[in-house]
Amino acid sequence: MDVEDNDADRYRAPALDKGLDILELLSEQKSGLTRAEITKMLGRNASEMYRMLERLVARQYVVRSPEGDRYSLSLKLYALAHRHPPMNRLIAEALPVMQRFADAAEQSVHLAVYDRGNLLVIAQVDGPGTWGISVRLGSRVGLIDTGSGRVMLAFQTDEQREHMLAEHTRVKGEIALDRTVLDADYRQIRELGYSKKDSQQTFGVTDVTYPLLGPSGQAIAALTCPYMRRIDEYVAPSIDDVTDLLKDAAASLSMMHD
Repeated sequence: MDVEDNDADRYRAPALDKGLDILELLSEQKSGLTRAEITKMLGRNASEMYRMLERLVARQYVVRSPEGDRYSLSLKLYALAHRHPPMNRLIAEALPVMQRFADAAEQSVHLAVYDRGNLLVIAQVDGPGTWGISVRLGSRVGLIDTGSGRVMLAFQTDEQREHMLAEHTRVKGEIALDRTVLDADYRQIRELGYSKKDSQQTFGVTDVTYPLLGPSGQAIAALTCPYMRRIDEYVAPSIDDVTDLLKDAAASLSMMHD
């Protein structure tokens, strides 16, 4: 048994684990679950699930349906996440900068942070035009096969990158990529300072991504423009113009400046 296993045994908190298991299970359900369904899916006994659900309802993390037979997540976790000061500050600072970028570039832009093995989109602004592509706020996007993910991984210490890759789980439709190809990608992105690559999710889109750097030079977030080129007579900013605008936006939000 290694040190991590010893630590896992030493710090066991079965009741906490059960409560968290329920919250994680309910987070994946659109219409809630009955107590019997929760008990069966988690492989627990009915009485412990009853006690746990009663506490989660009392603390307002879980709500009962009006009929009283189904349980679903309340908005409490969502509210807590958005009260979290660093995230809240990042979103508050980023949105005006993103809005100015979207207006000038005539493209949409989104901001993603690392979250449990993939990326979470925490802010999104549409371009001003009739047409555009946007990534839904709150979406989880792949760590491996997106511009946001590659940039996030490129600007980490080797140790942190390994931890993130070990935590990674594939999202729906994700393309598996060879590790040697990924390592070469990270080196190139670090040298260039950004990523510009055809989207691996949507045909006709070029993802341009810059990191938001923390004080130590590691990426704390990734700012991405899914660039769509106009083919009618309207002359919109070119991809080179958009890349320069995105670079300036990311630099203004980074904590590490040249």
